[in-house]
Formats: sequence, C-alpha cells, structure tokens
Amino acid sequence: MISEATSATFADSVRNSVSPVLLDTGIIVALLDRSERHHGACAAALREVAGPLITCEPVIAEACYLVRKLRGAPEAILDNVRDGVFQLPFALTPEAPAVAALMKKYRSVPMDLADACLVRLAEVVGTARILTLDSDFRAYRWSRRKRFEFVIELD
Repeated sequence: MISEATSATFADSVRNSVSPVLLDTGIIVALLDRSERHHGACAAALREVAGPLITCEPVIAEACYLVRKLRGAPEAILDNVRDGVFQLPFALTPEAPAVAALMKKYRSVPMDLADACLVRLAEVVGTARILTLDSDFRAYRWSRRKRFEFVIELD
C-alpha cells in the first residue's frame, strides 16, 4: 500500500511532468476482451496517450472481477500494476472522508467507490484527462466545478 507521503510525492512529481491520464475499469476490460465492442477504440486511444496511466485499487479489483472468466486476464492486469504500466498513487485511508463526501454528493447518479476514488485522484493529482467508457463522468466534477476531458468520446 502506498503511504500518504508517497501519494503526495507522486502527486507533486506528476504535476511537474507529463500530464497523467486517469484509467477506469471499462477501458481495462475492453483492452483484454477482444469481443468487447469498444476494444479497437480503447487500444487505439491507449497508443496515443503520452502520460502515465494512473488508477486506484477499486478499479483494479473491479476489472479483475469482470474479466475473471477470461483466461490469464486478471493476471495480465496485475502484471501491468507490477510493471508500472498502471500506476496506483492513491491511498484510500487518508482520502476516505473526501471519497465518502463525493459518494454522498453523487448519490443520485449513483457513484460507486471506484468512480469516487478516480474523481478524488483527479483532485489530488490535478488532471482532468480520463480514459473511461462510463458516461457518469459527464455528471461528475472534480475540484467542485471542473469537467473531465475524455480521451475517448463516449457514444
């Protein structure tokens, strides 16, 4: 687990380098499942992304669960975490109050834990760019009023 100090250090370093891109569950699933209708668009978008791919443990858990029946897919996700392809700079413990506040604010959407962590990660790191297939991110705002910038245009 990444400590609060490590999270702050990572946040500081990414602010001073190439803008990171938030990575959501649906993209990971589509990349691993060639039968998924967004597979091609996700693969093409990933080739164009210059910044580091940052996400959170709830996204990794959701993705591993959703691809559990695809042979080798959960292991591939964890290999990407191990190899630093998917970076996890978010520690839930110090951010739990802010995450809970976001889930309460967006209760009517509703907002799940993974989405709340990604919105909070956007605030901590200061990035609006997101790889997602989830239209709920059109409703979410980070740092109160900022909209997300979608790397892939949603249908």
